[in-house]
Amino acid sequence: MSDGSPPAQARAGDPRTAARSAVVVGGGLAGVTAALALADAGVRVTLLEGRPRLGGLAFSFRRGELTVDNGQHVYLRCCTAYRWFLDRIEGTALAPLQDRLDVPVVDVAKPEGRRLGRLRRDPLPVPLHLGRSLAGYPHLSLAERAAVGRAALALKGLDPTDPALDAQDFGSWLAAHGQSARAVEALWDLVGVATLNAVAGDASLGLAAMVFKTGLLSEPGAADIGWARVPLGELHDRLARRALDSAGVRTEVRTRVTSVSYNENGAWSVQVPGETLSADAVVLAVPQRETHELLPPGALDAPGQLLEIGTAPILNVHVVYDREVLARPFFTALGTPVQWVFDRTHASGLRAGQYLALSQSAAQDEIDTPVAELRERYLPELERLIPGTRAAVVKDFFVTRERTATFAPTPGVGRLRPGARTKAPGLYLAGAWTATGWPATMESAVRSGVSAADAALSALGRPRPRHLFEFEEAA
Repeated sequence: MSDGSPPAQARAGDPRTAARSAVVVGGGLAGVTAALALADAGVRVTLLEGRPRLGGLAFSFRRGELTVDNGQHVYLRCCTAYRWFLDRIEGTALAPLQDRLDVPVVDVAKPEGRRLGRLRRDPLPVPLHLGRSLAGYPHLSLAERAAVGRAALALKGLDPTDPALDAQDFGSWLAAHGQSARAVEALWDLVGVATLNAVAGDASLGLAAMVFKTGLLSEPGAADIGWARVPLGELHDRLARRALDSAGVRTEVRTRVTSVSYNENGAWSVQVPGETLSADAVVLAVPQRETHELLPPGALDAPGQLLEIGTAPILNVHVVYDREVLARPFFTALGTPVQWVFDRTHASGLRAGQYLALSQSAAQDEIDTPVAELRERYLPELERLIPGTRAAVVKDFFVTRERTATFAPTPGVGRLRPGARTKAPGLYLAGAWTATGWPATMESAVRSGVSAADAALSALGRPRPRHLFEFEEAA
């Protein structure tokens, strides 16, 4: 979202531009965001990425004639930072939001067979916007629905930033507030597993409270869902690269940083094979273990805490059928190992048949399961959920695995997540795992990049780009 003027570093005769430079290490959403924000403020930026592409853990690849996302990624209307990012790279139209929250929920556990319910909102103030949907939700009893309402009101009164909440687990809090195992499965984990990448019993109450308060209990439209109608690589690599180029950022892929050090002359040296880059500021926008390896001594009081931030996997199952089997764009499921199913036919470029992607979060028990075994497990489940698959032929079945997809949102993780600033002058941290207040989402990644750039600009004496103020006002 530019103000229409060219990047400051592109303006000839501006003596400030040559005086300040920055290196951003890591080309995921956090790094790209930091690089754009710094460049928009007139800093000369070099972005270094070890992979052959940008986008971090939200990317695409080719499989025959298909363009495949490594996993299904969604965002919500309340994700103002990621929406800013889409706007900044001119990709908003390619990842539209629902007009109104509407989630089909299919239950196949009942003896009477397959049953469809919906979680959707009405154009009413919070919390009435979900009242009718909850009152008619068929997957919970009347008593369970009433108990859910009471728990939601109690949740609304929590302060997600309270350190005491971070030390507790969400599952115990739900049990203490009258939530049955069925209510946890059919509602709380339905949302929580997808957003936190953990079941309620393994998740920090602070992070869970943040997710539910922000997404469901803040604004009527906060939980409206958006997702890319094109491959993620179109957004996070091609359009991001174009935006970086337009901002004057030097972008180098297949470039692994081997060391970062502070010089006696007050500049930073960033070592890559065959070259040493000098900069006034460095942003480390890489995973926590890689950050730990690159940190110079004294940059953090307890650098070992970075290694205590665990990771959690996500498994994605991809199935291509010879015909259309699903009429809706997505649904979620109960009474089955299947979690969320998305139609990726058009986005993948498939010309005949239908391509479905299953997103399986908190997949610790299946992340290393052989493909043949996963095929035997999931194809019959899809036949239970989607009647049209029973007569269809499976043309392709494959799996993508992200073993370290997110940081693990376990109780106590909040005290381990560092902020953007370090004790080393001119060195900043970014990444979804840093202290953004959000779980490991695209929103958290972008927020971290904004925070790191903001801290660097303050130290460099650069004014913040106007569009960053707009993002904060939207938040």
